Amino acid sequence: MAKTSKRTAAAPRKKAAPPTGLSLHVGLNSVDPTHYAGWSGPLNACEADANDMAAVAKKGGIKPTLLLTKKGTRAKVLAGIRAAAKQLKRGDFFLLTYSGHGGQVADVTGDEDDHKDETWCLYDGELIDDELYVELSQFATGVRILVLSDSCHSGTATRARPEPPPPGMRSKMMPPDIAALTYEQNKDFYDTLQKDVLKAAGRAEPDPDTMLALVATDPRVTRIVQDFKPSVILISGCQDNQTSLDGAHNGAFTEQLLKVWNAGAFKGDYVKFHGEITAGLPSSQSPNLFPLGAAATFLTQRPFTV
Repeated sequence: MAKTSKRTAAAPRKKAAPPTGLSLHVGLNSVDPTHYAGWSGPLNACEADANDMAAVAKKGGIKPTLLLTKKGTRAKVLAGIRAAAKQLKRGDFFLLTYSGHGGQVADVTGDEDDHKDETWCLYDGELIDDELYVELSQFATGVRILVLSDSCHSGTATRARPEPPPPGMRSKMMPPDIAALTYEQNKDFYDTLQKDVLKAAGRAEPDPDTMLALVATDPRVTRIVQDFKPSVILISGCQDNQTSLDGAHNGAFTEQLLKVWNAGAFKGDYVKFHGEITAGLPSSQSPNLFPLGAAATFLTQRPFTV
């Protein structure tokens, strides 16, 4: 009797899980004067900027987290970034937005040509640019990260003194005298932070804003970022010799960004997005666009696409 062969049914292929999108939105209308030499840094529009960017994220299928003013502490911001780094994998998307004052502290590690490190003024202390770079470097290979910074000192290698804001407009630049006092009163804290960053990075000279600005052309930068795993795009509020402006509802940069985005009607990639935002702002405020890591494909995608 002839044997009949049995056909083994092929196991169905598992569908790849769709990409995950997470976002963190930080907006500070003031800071704690206890840390900032008695200065509270009042602003009008930063909480609204964070809320409006969270709404854009949510509409795009991105799960947002909001940290407004008193909740915008160093610990909470760092915890939010680290939680995203732990969760996200290749192909996922992380959106980080900041609206508030930009500041500076003295550079004690020798990575800045002007001997100043750029900062975000969080509620209870400044977040140094070197720290932010190291935190971003902890994301997995292939994670796409978009950073939108509506503040001053937003990340180039140029260190010219910013121009004063137009009459009647409020700048998001931390006053230089307050920056100096804040650093002097917290010198050990900020100096130790910078030295700890060197240890965490395992490098002699981490320099995130130069890396963001010159990654494609500067051999020194290429050496520093060669192991950088995620793909990062930074769109910042202004050049380093300019100031990002506050507004009645939104900051000038965020207001124009939302106008260009047009509730999702915008068609184009990140380069076009940046160009149209820049075109709608006065010449006194020209946003920057910097890639970091393997961001060539990322740049060709539609903004906020998970």
